[in-house]
Amino acid sequence: MNVWNDRTNMTMLTDFYELTMGKGYLDGGNKDKIVYFDAFFRNVPEQGGYAIMAGLEQVIDYLSNLHFTEEDLEFLSGYGFDEKFIDYLRNFKFTCDVWAVPEGTPIFPREPLIKVRGPAIQAQLLETALLCTINHQTLIATKTARIVRAAEGRPIMEFGARRAQGFDASVLGARAAYIAGAAGTSCTICGQQFDIPLSGTMAHSWVMLYDDEFEAFKAYAESYPDKCLLLVDTYDVLKSGIPNAIRCAHEVLEPMGKRLLGIRIDSGDLTYMTQKARKMLDEAGLTDCKITVSNALDEYLIRDLISQGACIDSFGVGERLITSKAEPVFGGVYKIAAVEDSEGNVIPKMKISETTAKVTTPCDKEIIRFYDKDTGKALADVLFVKGEKLPEGEPYEIFDPVETWKAKTLTNYTTRKLLVEVFRNGELVYDVPSISEVRNYCTKQLDTLWDSVKRFENPHNYYVDLSPNLWKIRDDILRGYRKSR
Repeated sequence: MNVWNDRTNMTMLTDFYELTMGKGYLDGGNKDKIVYFDAFFRNVPEQGGYAIMAGLEQVIDYLSNLHFTEEDLEFLSGYGFDEKFIDYLRNFKFTCDVWAVPEGTPIFPREPLIKVRGPAIQAQLLETALLCTINHQTLIATKTARIVRAAEGRPIMEFGARRAQGFDASVLGARAAYIAGAAGTSCTICGQQFDIPLSGTMAHSWVMLYDDEFEAFKAYAESYPDKCLLLVDTYDVLKSGIPNAIRCAHEVLEPMGKRLLGIRIDSGDLTYMTQKARKMLDEAGLTDCKITVSNALDEYLIRDLISQGACIDSFGVGERLITSKAEPVFGGVYKIAAVEDSEGNVIPKMKISETTAKVTTPCDKEIIRFYDKDTGKALADVLFVKGEKLPEGEPYEIFDPVETWKAKTLTNYTTRKLLVEVFRNGELVYDVPSISEVRNYCTKQLDTLWDSVKRFENPHNYYVDLSPNLWKIRDDILRGYRKSR
């Protein structure tokens, strides 16, 4: 596992009620009752068409290191837990089975991202840490995918470390951004820990430290002749910054046989400034000099800049990416879906609510993604009860689980199971991919989505349907509940 993940024992990262319920399971003889939990989400942030799964590597590390220290036990004893429960925690051993959707996969509401099967007392304990990890990184990966799409192939550098909500949010947020397509990060420790490309030039303080702007540019060019990118908006972009950058290119870099790599603009009317800057640079023979912009950017501003004809080669995106400012919460939840009786039969369990969105889907489930054979594009996801016969190429009807009259027959398709086995009896059986492998996988998987699903406004509704068998089980439970009232 990566060093960042291994710096502390996170077993106590749990809501207190997970422990109080654990003691209750132990007292009531239910600690070894086998249960199934699903982690899933209900809505895509910003009313988007899809999300990007991220954070599984950190979940794996957390599950691989579950144990209570004597210091933990001493602390918990002070909250009135009896010696029987403390002794159970002292000898705690993780033995659950876990399946998950791989990082970088486009995901949709109501389908299990992580499925846990195991003793109730163990499966319950995992809730907080799993959601904390998956919710955060999936949120940032999803936001980044939107920003990368808006840039239309221009590199996006993640610049948000100083605006993130703490150390983990900064480092793991940058990790998630890289998975979803950011070209790199300004966060040095993230580059060190996760082998992500780093980028950074100068701040306004560098320019202001010198008596004049040209001297600041000259000093920087002499220190970094091969990677000289100058910040030109400390004083006046067009009257001072660009002219001094051009002078630096001609008088300092060219005598060394070097070229000015680029300029960065961090304020002002970015469309106007970049158009004028491009003209000035080209007239000075610096047609290869790149223009980078920053300043509270997001996918909408980037899209507008490009549509207005801004001359921009790359973007530095900070606070609105690393905090997902427009919608900073990813509402993943962790709900019980089934229990096993004494003979090993799987009994469906379902949360029923007056709020339709909070009604859950019961059973031990599989997610099957259907792809069009000709285009390779994803058509729909269908949830099946684990063990039921899966489609093998024959015509298959999908239908909306709520508006059931909306139906479509799929033909000429291929299928793929999304959930992969990660832990078996508490032992890791998953080959954790490198960050570059996850990033490449994410890029390929995003290409399987239709452009209509990736629209920022009013995206096409990608269907997550239920098999007829699963729909009937769910409907029978609902009808049984209504009759019992």
